[in-house]
Amino acid sequence: MSYSAQSRLVHAGGSGVSGEPVVPALVLSSIFYSQGEPASGYARNSNPVWEDLETALGMLEQAEAVVFASGQAASMALMLALAKGRSRIVMPADGYYGARVLADRLRPHGAEPVTADLRDLVAVKDALAAAPAVLWAETPSNPLLNVADLGRLGELASAAGAPMIVDNTVATAILQRPLDWGAAASLYSLTKAAAGHSDVILGAVVSRDSELIAEVRSWRSNGGGIAGPVEAWLGLRGLKTLPLRIERQSQNAQLIAEHLAAHPGVRAVHYPGLLTGAAGAVARTQMPAGFGPLLSFELGSAAAADAVVAASTLIAPATSLGGVESTWERRGRWPAETAPAGLIRLSAGIETAADLIADIDSALGAV
Repeated sequence: MSYSAQSRLVHAGGSGVSGEPVVPALVLSSIFYSQGEPASGYARNSNPVWEDLETALGMLEQAEAVVFASGQAASMALMLALAKGRSRIVMPADGYYGARVLADRLRPHGAEPVTADLRDLVAVKDALAAAPAVLWAETPSNPLLNVADLGRLGELASAAGAPMIVDNTVATAILQRPLDWGAAASLYSLTKAAAGHSDVILGAVVSRDSELIAEVRSWRSNGGGIAGPVEAWLGLRGLKTLPLRIERQSQNAQLIAEHLAAHPGVRAVHYPGLLTGAAGAVARTQMPAGFGPLLSFELGSAAAADAVVAASTLIAPATSLGGVESTWERRGRWPAETAPAGLIRLSAGIETAADLIADIDSALGAV
């Protein structure tokens, strides 16, 4: 029989052989018996635990995956793998600031980063036409949750001969599959919702381009940005419950966003589930099963935002996103971030929505 990827994900890593464990084994060895292919004998090149996680990730997008020590390590390998013959990398002005910082630091070895509003298709087309390029997309964006049209971006990238990379960390492959919209690769910080328990640092590149996968894997081995076996084992364990978690988190985030949108003390709320018109149609088309755990909202000042975050008794004041516990932070506290000073980024966890809303109202009332 043919089962869904979500059902098969639950059993990922299991052999199905009588007498063997249902839970995949944790292999801690740094060396392996090797009298043939030397690459398989050293754990910087391969590890059975990585392979289980990579198989599971690839299953979700009908592709191949390469796991890294972090999302940034995955980003660096991907940027370097695509740098040859290209002089610019077109990036979202409102996307994850760590990607922009990394691209700028890699400029002597890679491509010049150029930012554009990915919702402005004319601006993207012009940026891609100016020089051989890579299109580095992110939707929904972090932290303003802007939604870009992946289908149209994919068409523009293809016309320009530019591979399109999509940071799919916020949505995950459960809610959005960029490869289906023309992306050469999906990029993930598995640290976030994919692993989902705030106990591991991991990243991954997923692609249907076997040559790109081979190049990225080579950068991993040569650069040493490898995932530890314990981290990979935890990542696979977390991934098995991703469909359940992301459904609950999306529901919670939607209810919170709607509540905040009606709150008199909130200036603006950013969440794909609130978009209307053409932007809303794009969001619903690309993410038909939900809009993810991340939202953000704006208060009048940095001081007000700091006071609200500090007043919470349930939502944890912490960075990152996608964990089972709800977290929030004033995003502008990071020096390289371009978010408005009074913007709070909130990652909805799996708590009861009514409890989260009560905590938010109490914190807002303390300002």
